[in-house]
Amino acid sequence: MTPATIYALATAPGRAGVAVMRVSGPQAGPALERLTGERGAPRAARLTGIESQAGLIDRGLTLWFPAPGSFTGEDVAEFHVHGGPAVIEAMAEAFEAIGLRQAEPGEFTRRAFEHGKMDLTEAEGLADLVNAETAAQRDQALRQMSGALKGIYSDWRDRVLTVTAQVEAEIDFPDEGDVPDALAGRAGPELYALVNALKAHLDDAHRGERVRDGYRIALIGPPNAGKSSLLNRLSRREAAIVTEIPGTTRDIVEVHLNLGGYPVIVADTAGLRETADRIEAEGVRRALERAENADLRIGVADAADPQTAEAVRSRLKPDDILVWNKCDAAPARQDESIRISALTGEGVEMLEADLTRRVTSVLGGAGAPSLTRQRHRRGVLRALEALERGRMRLSDAPELAGEDLRLAARALEEITGRVDVEDVLGEIFGRFCIGK
Repeated sequence: MTPATIYALATAPGRAGVAVMRVSGPQAGPALERLTGERGAPRAARLTGIESQAGLIDRGLTLWFPAPGSFTGEDVAEFHVHGGPAVIEAMAEAFEAIGLRQAEPGEFTRRAFEHGKMDLTEAEGLADLVNAETAAQRDQALRQMSGALKGIYSDWRDRVLTVTAQVEAEIDFPDEGDVPDALAGRAGPELYALVNALKAHLDDAHRGERVRDGYRIALIGPPNAGKSSLLNRLSRREAAIVTEIPGTTRDIVEVHLNLGGYPVIVADTAGLRETADRIEAEGVRRALERAENADLRIGVADAADPQTAEAVRSRLKPDDILVWNKCDAAPARQDESIRISALTGEGVEMLEADLTRRVTSVLGGAGAPSLTRQRHRRGVLRALEALERGRMRLSDAPELAGEDLRLAARALEEITGRVDVEDVLGEIFGRFCIGK
Protein backbone atom coordinates (compact mmCIF):
# COMPACT_ATOMS: atom_id res chain seq x y z
CA MET A 1 0.00 0.00 0.00
CA THR A 2 1.41 3.39 -0.98
CA PRO A 3 1.90 5.57 2.11
CA ALA A 4 0.03 8.84 2.33
CA THR A 5 1.88 12.05 1.63
CA ILE A 6 1.70 14.23 4.71
CA TYR A 7 2.22 17.92 5.41
CA ALA A 8 2.53 20.09 8.50
CA LEU A 9 3.67 23.45 9.77
CA ALA A 10 7.20 22.75 11.03
CA THR A 11 7.60 26.08 12.83
CA ALA A 12 5.64 27.42 15.79
CA PRO A 13 2.06 28.53 15.08
CA GLY A 14 1.20 32.22 15.15
CA ARG A 15 2.55 35.28 13.39
CA ALA A 16 6.22 35.16 12.42
CA GLY A 17 8.55 36.44 9.76
CA VAL A 18 8.93 33.00 8.21
CA ALA A 19 6.92 29.79 8.45
CA VAL A 20 8.14 26.42 7.19
CA MET A 21 5.63 23.97 5.71
CA ARG A 22 7.04 20.46 5.34
CA VAL A 23 5.75 17.73 3.00
CA SER A 24 6.87 14.09 3.06
CA GLY A 25 5.84 11.12 0.96
CA PRO A 26 5.63 9.89 -2.63
CA GLN A 27 3.62 12.96 -3.76
CA ALA A 28 6.06 15.52 -2.33
CA GLY A 29 7.74 16.04 -5.72
CA PRO A 30 4.51 16.33 -7.71
CA ALA A 31 3.15 18.73 -5.05
CA LEU A 32 6.21 20.93 -5.48
CA GLU A 33 5.70 20.91 -9.25
CA ARG A 34 1.97 21.68 -8.96
CA LEU A 35 2.50 24.67 -6.70
CA THR A 36 5.73 26.13 -8.13
CA GLY A 37 6.13 24.71 -11.63
CA GLU A 38 9.25 22.59 -10.96
CA ARG A 39 11.08 20.69 -8.26
CA GLY A 40 14.40 22.47 -8.53
CA ALA A 41 17.85 21.08 -7.82
CA PRO A 42 18.13 18.76 -4.78
CA ARG A 43 19.02 20.51 -1.50
CA ALA A 44 19.19 23.96 -3.14
CA ALA A 45 16.99 26.85 -2.01
CA ARG A 46 14.94 28.43 -4.78
CA LEU A 47 12.96 31.69 -4.63
CA THR A 48 9.71 31.21 -6.47
CA GLY A 49 6.03 32.03 -6.61
CA ILE A 50 3.70 29.52 -4.94
CA GLU A 51 0.30 29.25 -6.61
CA SER A 52 -2.86 27.23 -6.11
CA GLN A 53 -5.90 27.05 -8.37
CA ALA A 54 -7.19 30.15 -6.57
CA GLY A 55 -4.12 32.14 -7.54
CA LEU A 56 -0.83 33.32 -6.04
CA ILE A 57 -0.41 32.36 -2.38
CA ASP A 58 3.01 33.85 -1.67
CA ARG A 59 6.57 34.17 -2.88
CA GLY A 60 9.04 32.15 -0.85
CA LEU A 61 11.88 29.66 -0.78
CA THR A 62 11.42 25.98 -1.64
CA LEU A 63 13.76 23.05 -1.07
CA TRP A 64 13.65 19.57 -2.58
CA PHE A 65 15.10 16.53 -0.77
CA PRO A 66 14.70 13.35 -2.85
CA ALA A 67 14.67 10.02 -0.98
CA PRO A 68 16.57 8.65 0.77
CA GLY A 69 18.58 11.79 1.48
CA SER A 70 15.99 13.47 3.69
CA PHE A 71 14.96 13.63 7.33
CA THR A 72 12.24 11.01 6.89
CA GLY A 73 13.99 8.91 4.28
CA GLU A 74 11.11 9.71 1.87
CA ASP A 75 10.81 12.42 -0.76
CA VAL A 76 10.52 15.68 1.17
CA ALA A 77 9.67 19.23 0.06
CA GLU A 78 9.85 22.35 2.20
CA PHE A 79 8.07 25.66 1.60
CA HIS A 80 9.51 28.66 3.44
CA VAL A 81 6.77 31.28 3.30
CA HIS A 82 5.77 34.40 5.20
CA GLY A 83 4.48 33.48 8.62
CA GLY A 84 1.06 35.11 8.62
CA PRO A 85 -2.03 33.04 9.48
CA ALA A 86 -3.64 33.75 6.08
CA VAL A 87 -0.61 32.44 4.17
CA ILE A 88 -0.38 29.31 6.34
CA GLU A 89 -4.10 28.61 5.94
CA ALA A 90 -3.90 29.06 2.16
CA MET A 91 -0.93 26.67 1.99
CA ALA A 92 -2.83 24.04 3.97
CA GLU A 93 -5.86 24.40 1.67
CA ALA A 94 -3.62 24.00 -1.37
CA PHE A 95 -2.07 20.83 0.06
CA GLU A 96 -5.47 19.36 0.86
CA ALA A 97 -6.74 20.19 -2.64
CA ILE A 98 -4.05 18.05 -4.26
CA GLY A 99 -4.61 15.08 -1.92
CA LEU A 100 -2.12 15.58 0.89
CA ARG A 101 -3.01 14.78 4.51
CA GLN A 102 -2.09 16.75 7.61
CA ALA A 103 0.51 14.88 9.67
CA GLU A 104 -0.26 13.45 13.07
CA PRO A 105 1.93 14.33 16.08
CA GLY A 106 5.39 12.83 15.61
CA GLU A 107 4.57 11.31 12.21
CA PHE A 108 7.59 12.82 10.44
CA THR A 109 9.96 11.42 13.07
CA ARG A 110 8.15 8.08 13.10
CA ARG A 111 8.68 7.79 9.35
CA ALA A 112 12.36 8.61 9.89
CA PHE A 113 12.52 5.74 12.39
CA GLU A 114 10.68 3.37 10.06
CA HIS A 115 13.09 4.19 7.23
CA GLY A 116 16.15 3.53 9.40
CA LYS A 117 17.18 7.16 9.78
CA MET A 118 17.27 6.87 13.56
CA ASP A 119 16.53 4.38 16.30
CA LEU A 120 14.04 4.91 19.12
CA THR A 121 16.57 6.36 21.56
CA GLU A 122 17.68 8.91 18.96
CA ALA A 123 14.05 9.81 18.24
CA GLU A 124 13.44 10.33 21.96
CA GLY A 125 16.57 12.48 22.10
CA LEU A 126 15.13 14.65 19.34
CA ALA A 127 11.88 15.06 21.30
CA ASP A 128 13.88 16.04 24.39
CA LEU A 129 15.88 18.57 22.37
CA VAL A 130 12.69 20.24 21.12
CA ASN A 131 11.48 20.51 24.73
CA ALA A 132 14.83 21.42 26.34
CA GLU A 133 14.70 24.52 28.54
CA THR A 134 18.15 24.45 30.14
CA ALA A 135 21.71 23.93 28.94
CA ALA A 136 21.97 20.56 30.69
CA GLN A 137 18.77 19.31 29.07
CA ARG A 138 20.00 20.48 25.67
CA ASP A 139 23.39 18.80 26.07
CA GLN A 140 21.87 15.52 27.24
CA ALA A 141 19.32 15.53 24.41
CA LEU A 142 21.97 16.28 21.78
CA ARG A 143 24.10 13.44 23.08
CA GLN A 144 21.23 10.99 22.94
CA MET A 145 20.05 12.24 19.55
CA SER A 146 23.58 11.70 18.23
CA GLY A 147 23.43 8.00 19.11
CA ALA A 148 25.21 7.82 22.47
CA LEU A 149 22.68 5.48 24.09
CA LYS A 150 22.18 3.58 20.84
CA GLY A 151 25.91 2.84 20.77
CA ILE A 152 25.89 1.42 24.29
CA TYR A 153 22.84 -0.80 23.82
CA SER A 154 23.91 -1.99 20.38
CA ASP A 155 27.36 -2.92 21.69
CA TRP A 156 25.86 -4.87 24.58
CA ARG A 157 23.46 -6.62 22.24
CA ASP A 158 26.31 -7.65 19.91
CA ARG A 159 28.33 -8.97 22.86
CA VAL A 160 25.35 -10.95 24.13
CA LEU A 161 24.85 -12.51 20.69
CA THR A 162 28.54 -13.44 20.55
CA VAL A 163 28.28 -15.21 23.91
CA THR A 164 25.04 -16.87 22.76
CA ALA A 165 26.83 -18.27 19.72
CA GLN A 166 29.62 -19.60 21.95
CA VAL A 167 27.10 -21.33 24.21
CA GLU A 168 25.21 -22.92 21.33
CA ALA A 169 28.41 -23.99 19.56
CA GLU A 170 29.70 -25.64 22.71
CA ILE A 171 26.43 -27.53 23.12
CA ASP A 172 26.25 -28.65 19.47
CA PHE A 173 29.96 -29.31 18.91
CA PRO A 174 31.68 -29.95 22.25
CA ASP A 175 35.47 -30.19 22.16
CA GLU A 176 35.54 -32.07 25.42
CA GLY A 177 33.26 -34.17 27.55
CA ASP A 178 32.39 -31.62 30.25
CA VAL A 179 30.28 -29.01 28.46
CA PRO A 180 29.33 -26.95 31.57
CA ASP A 181 32.99 -26.52 32.60
CA ALA A 182 33.94 -25.51 29.07
CA LEU A 183 31.11 -22.98 28.94
CA ALA A 184 32.04 -21.52 32.31
CA GLY A 185 35.59 -21.02 31.06
CA ARG A 186 34.70 -19.47 27.70
CA ALA A 187 31.43 -17.61 28.24
CA GLY A 188 31.55 -16.97 31.98
CA PRO A 189 34.04 -14.05 32.02
CA GLU A 190 32.23 -12.12 29.29
CA LEU A 191 28.85 -12.66 30.96
CA TYR A 192 30.36 -11.44 34.25
CA ALA A 193 31.63 -8.29 32.51
CA LEU A 194 28.26 -7.67 30.85
CA VAL A 195 26.37 -8.08 34.12
CA ASN A 196 28.66 -5.55 35.82
CA ALA A 197 28.28 -3.09 32.91
CA LEU A 198 24.49 -3.21 33.07
CA LYS A 199 24.51 -2.85 36.86
CA ALA A 200 26.74 0.22 36.62
CA HIS A 201 24.43 1.73 34.00
CA LEU A 202 21.40 1.23 36.26
CA ASP A 203 23.21 2.56 39.33
CA ASP A 204 23.07 6.20 38.22
CA ALA A 205 20.80 7.68 40.90
CA HIS A 206 18.31 8.42 38.08
CA ARG A 207 20.56 11.26 36.92
CA GLY A 208 19.39 11.28 33.31
CA GLU A 209 15.72 11.25 34.27
CA ARG A 210 16.30 14.09 36.74
CA VAL A 211 18.03 16.19 34.07
CA ARG A 212 15.18 15.53 31.68
CA ASP A 213 12.25 15.94 34.10
CA GLY A 214 13.72 18.29 36.70
CA TYR A 215 15.36 17.99 40.13
CA ARG A 216 12.55 18.22 42.71
CA ILE A 217 12.81 20.30 45.87
CA ALA A 218 10.04 20.53 48.50
CA LEU A 219 9.66 23.41 50.96
CA ILE A 220 8.23 22.08 54.22
CA GLY A 221 7.56 23.56 57.62
CA PRO A 222 4.84 24.89 59.93
CA PRO A 223 2.27 27.48 58.85
CA ASN A 224 3.53 31.06 58.56
CA ALA A 225 7.19 30.03 58.61
CA GLY A 226 7.67 31.81 55.29
CA LYS A 227 7.66 28.98 52.75
CA SER A 228 5.51 30.85 50.25
CA SER A 229 7.56 34.02 50.66
CA LEU A 230 10.73 32.00 50.04
CA LEU A 231 9.18 30.43 46.93
CA ASN A 232 8.39 33.90 45.61
CA ARG A 233 11.96 35.05 46.31
CA LEU A 234 13.46 32.07 44.49
CA SER A 235 11.15 32.44 41.50
CA ARG A 236 11.43 36.26 41.49
CA ARG A 237 7.67 36.61 41.04
CA GLU A 238 4.47 36.33 43.05
CA ALA A 239 3.94 32.63 42.42
CA ALA A 240 2.25 31.88 45.75
CA ILE A 241 -0.28 33.82 47.83
CA VAL A 242 1.24 35.23 51.02
CA THR A 243 -0.91 36.31 53.98
CA GLU A 244 -0.60 36.37 57.75
CA ILE A 245 -3.44 33.83 57.97
CA PRO A 246 -2.13 30.33 58.86
CA GLY A 247 -3.04 27.66 56.34
CA THR A 248 -3.21 29.95 53.31
CA THR A 249 -1.33 27.42 51.17
CA ARG A 250 -3.36 24.25 50.87
CA ASP A 251 -2.46 22.79 47.51
CA ILE A 252 1.05 22.40 46.08
CA VAL A 253 2.42 25.38 44.16
CA GLU A 254 5.35 24.67 41.82
CA VAL A 255 7.88 26.93 40.14
CA HIS A 256 10.52 25.94 37.61
CA LEU A 257 14.05 27.28 38.10
CA ASN A 258 17.29 27.08 36.16
CA LEU A 259 20.16 26.56 38.59
CA GLY A 260 23.59 26.20 37.06
CA GLY A 261 22.01 25.14 33.76
CA TYR A 262 19.97 22.34 35.37
CA PRO A 263 16.17 22.22 35.62
CA VAL A 264 14.82 22.45 39.16
CA ILE A 265 11.21 22.28 40.34
CA VAL A 266 10.55 23.88 43.74
CA ALA A 267 7.25 23.07 45.45
CA ASP A 268 5.61 25.15 48.16
CA THR A 269 3.48 22.94 50.38
CA ALA A 270 0.83 23.32 53.05
CA GLY A 271 2.01 24.15 56.57
CA LEU A 272 2.50 21.03 58.68
CA ARG A 273 0.15 20.96 61.66
CA GLU A 274 -2.77 19.05 63.13
CA THR A 275 -6.05 20.43 61.79
CA ALA A 276 -9.74 19.58 61.83
CA ASP A 277 -10.26 21.32 58.49
CA ARG A 278 -10.68 18.54 55.93
CA ILE A 279 -9.33 20.61 53.04
CA GLU A 280 -6.26 21.74 54.96
CA ALA A 281 -5.71 18.18 56.22
CA GLU A 282 -5.64 16.98 52.62
CA GLY A 283 -3.10 19.70 51.87
CA VAL A 284 -0.91 18.47 54.73
CA ARG A 285 -1.17 14.90 53.44
CA ARG A 286 -0.08 16.03 49.98
CA ALA A 287 2.73 18.06 51.49
CA LEU A 288 4.10 15.03 53.30
CA GLU A 289 3.78 12.89 50.16
CA ARG A 290 5.62 15.48 48.03
CA ALA A 291 8.32 15.81 50.69
CA GLU A 292 8.84 12.05 50.76
CA ASN A 293 9.21 11.83 46.98
CA ALA A 294 11.36 14.95 46.54
CA ASP A 295 15.06 14.80 45.72
CA LEU A 296 15.75 17.42 48.39
CA ARG A 297 13.75 18.93 51.24
CA ILE A 298 14.22 22.45 52.57
CA GLY A 299 12.83 22.78 56.07
CA VAL A 300 11.75 26.36 56.78
CA ALA A 301 11.60 27.36 60.46
CA ASP A 302 10.74 30.67 62.07
CA ALA A 303 13.87 32.12 63.65
CA ALA A 304 11.70 33.88 66.21
CA ASP A 305 10.05 30.60 67.25
CA PRO A 306 12.86 28.02 67.65
CA GLN A 307 10.56 25.43 69.22
CA THR A 308 8.98 24.75 65.83
CA ALA A 309 12.34 23.70 64.40
CA GLU A 310 12.28 20.27 66.04
CA ALA A 311 9.11 19.29 64.21
CA VAL A 312 10.71 20.43 60.95
CA ARG A 313 13.94 18.53 61.63
CA SER A 314 12.00 15.31 62.16
CA ARG A 315 10.80 15.49 58.55
CA LEU A 316 14.26 16.05 57.07
CA LYS A 317 16.75 13.47 55.81
CA PRO A 318 20.51 13.64 56.45
CA ASP A 319 21.43 15.67 53.37
CA ASP A 320 18.46 18.05 53.53
CA ILE A 321 18.63 21.76 54.43
CA LEU A 322 17.23 23.56 57.47
CA VAL A 323 16.66 27.28 56.86
CA TRP A 324 15.93 29.83 59.57
CA ASN A 325 13.63 32.46 58.10
CA LYS A 326 12.67 35.92 59.44
CA CYS A 327 16.23 36.51 60.64
CA ASP A 328 15.63 40.25 60.24
CA ALA A 329 13.14 40.11 63.12
CA ALA A 330 14.92 37.64 65.42
CA PRO A 331 18.21 37.47 67.31
CA ALA A 332 21.08 35.55 65.75
CA ARG A 333 21.31 31.86 66.58
CA GLN A 334 24.41 29.74 66.90
CA ASP A 335 23.17 26.46 65.39
CA GLU A 336 21.81 27.55 62.03
CA SER A 337 23.48 26.68 58.73
CA ILE A 338 21.58 29.22 56.66
CA ARG A 339 19.76 32.32 57.94
CA ILE A 340 17.51 34.21 55.56
CA SER A 341 14.82 36.81 55.38
CA ALA A 342 12.37 36.03 52.64
CA LEU A 343 10.92 39.48 53.27
CA THR A 344 14.13 41.47 52.65
CA GLY A 345 16.05 38.91 50.60
CA GLU A 346 18.90 38.62 53.11
CA GLY A 347 20.66 35.25 52.83
CA VAL A 348 18.60 34.06 49.84
CA GLU A 349 21.57 34.45 47.51
CA MET A 350 23.61 32.18 49.80
CA LEU A 351 20.80 29.62 49.77
CA GLU A 352 20.62 29.74 45.96
CA ALA A 353 24.38 29.20 45.74
CA ASP A 354 24.12 26.18 48.04
CA LEU A 355 21.25 24.74 46.00
CA THR A 356 23.17 25.27 42.75
CA ARG A 357 26.19 23.49 44.19
CA ARG A 358 24.08 20.54 45.34
CA VAL A 359 22.18 20.21 42.05
CA THR A 360 25.37 20.45 40.00
CA SER A 361 27.03 17.82 42.18
CA VAL A 362 24.15 15.37 41.77
CA LEU A 363 23.32 15.94 38.11
CA GLY A 364 26.63 17.09 36.67
CA GLY A 365 29.72 15.21 35.63
CA ALA A 366 30.90 13.55 32.46
CA GLY A 367 30.95 9.85 31.76
CA ALA A 368 28.76 7.34 30.02
CA PRO A 369 25.33 8.58 28.85
CA SER A 370 22.63 8.18 31.46
CA LEU A 371 19.26 6.52 31.25
CA THR A 372 16.67 9.17 30.44
CA ARG A 373 13.41 7.20 30.57
CA GLN A 374 11.74 4.48 32.60
CA ARG A 375 11.28 2.58 29.33
CA HIS A 376 15.05 2.30 28.98
CA ARG A 377 15.48 1.36 32.63
CA ARG A 378 12.92 -1.44 32.40
CA GLY A 379 14.58 -2.81 29.27
CA VAL A 380 18.07 -2.81 30.78
CA LEU A 381 16.70 -4.39 33.97
CA ARG A 382 15.05 -7.20 31.99
CA ALA A 383 18.30 -7.78 30.10
CA LEU A 384 20.26 -7.85 33.37
CA GLU A 385 17.91 -10.36 34.97
CA ALA A 386 18.13 -12.63 31.91
CA LEU A 387 21.94 -12.40 31.85
CA GLU A 388 22.20 -13.27 35.53
CA ARG A 389 19.92 -16.28 35.06
CA GLY A 390 21.94 -17.38 32.06
CA ARG A 391 25.22 -17.06 33.96
CA MET A 392 23.88 -19.21 36.79
CA ARG A 393 22.59 -21.88 34.38
CA LEU A 394 25.84 -22.34 32.49
CA SER A 395 26.92 -24.96 35.01
CA ASP A 396 23.77 -27.10 35.07
CA ALA A 397 21.41 -26.18 32.20
CA PRO A 398 23.36 -24.73 29.26
CA GLU A 399 20.37 -25.10 26.91
CA LEU A 400 18.30 -22.87 29.18
CA ALA A 401 21.23 -20.47 29.49
CA GLY A 402 21.16 -19.99 25.74
CA GLU A 403 17.48 -19.07 25.85
CA ASP A 404 18.15 -16.57 28.67
CA LEU A 405 20.82 -14.90 26.56
CA ARG A 406 18.41 -14.58 23.64
CA LEU A 407 15.90 -12.91 25.97
CA ALA A 408 18.60 -10.48 27.10
CA ALA A 409 19.45 -9.56 23.52
CA ARG A 410 15.78 -9.03 22.71
CA ALA A 411 15.30 -6.74 25.72
CA LEU A 412 18.15 -4.54 24.47
CA GLU A 413 16.78 -4.60 20.92
CA GLU A 414 13.40 -3.40 22.18
CA ILE A 415 15.02 -0.28 23.66
CA THR A 416 16.45 0.76 20.30
CA GLY A 417 13.50 -0.53 18.26
CA ARG A 418 15.39 -3.24 16.38
CA VAL A 419 12.51 -5.64 17.03
CA ASP A 420 8.78 -5.07 16.80
CA VAL A 421 7.74 -2.58 19.47
CA GLU A 422 4.45 -1.42 17.95
CA ASP A 423 2.84 -1.12 21.38
CA VAL A 424 5.25 1.65 22.43
CA LEU A 425 5.51 3.58 19.16
CA GLY A 426 2.27 5.47 19.66
CA GLU A 427 3.31 6.41 23.18
CA ILE A 428 6.66 7.74 22.01
CA PHE A 429 5.74 9.62 18.85
CA GLY A 430 2.39 10.87 20.12
CA ARG A 431 4.29 13.26 22.42
CA PHE A 432 5.92 15.10 19.51
CA CYS A 433 4.57 18.33 18.07
CA ILE A 434 2.69 18.12 14.77
CA GLY A 435 5.57 19.35 12.57
CA LYS A 436 8.03 16.75 13.86
